[in-house]
This record gives sequence, C-alpha cells and structure tokens, in this order.
Amino acid sequence: MCAEYSFLGPAYALGTSGNIYQAGLSYGSEKVINNITGKSMSQNIKDLLVLEKDDTEFEKLIKKNIKEARKKLNLSNQ
Repeated sequence: MCAEYSFLGPAYALGTSGNIYQAGLSYGSEKVINNITGKSMSQNIKDLLVLEKDDTEFEKLIKKNIKEARKKLNLSNQ
C-alpha cells in the first residue's frame, strides 16, 4: 500500500509541472527518507507535530498552527 502512495507525489509533480526531473526528485527524496527513517514523509511530519514537554512556546505555537491548518485543509488523516 505504501508503494502505491509513493507514486502520488511524483505523478502530481509530473502532471502539474510536466517536469520529469522534478517528478524524479520527488520520488527519489521520498525513497531516501523512507530508507533512512523507516517511515513515510507524512508519518515523519505527524511525528514532528507531537507536542514535547521541552518544546519552547514558539515551537508549541508553530505545531498548533500547523495542526489547525491541516484540519482546515482536511490533511489530518494522511
């Protein structure tokens, strides 16, 4: 199932820009991140948005605003 989703970004990049290099870079970067972390890019972003006890007020504000924006854009389930 992850393999199916790994083509969505590059397909979108190719379809919107028509640039094969941009699509290749998108696919390649997703594969590298997945190989290094063992998680998809969206899972890494979700993990980054988890509030930590030692977060500064600024970090808390940014994470809160990103979560709210994702909800408004209906990206919270990805």
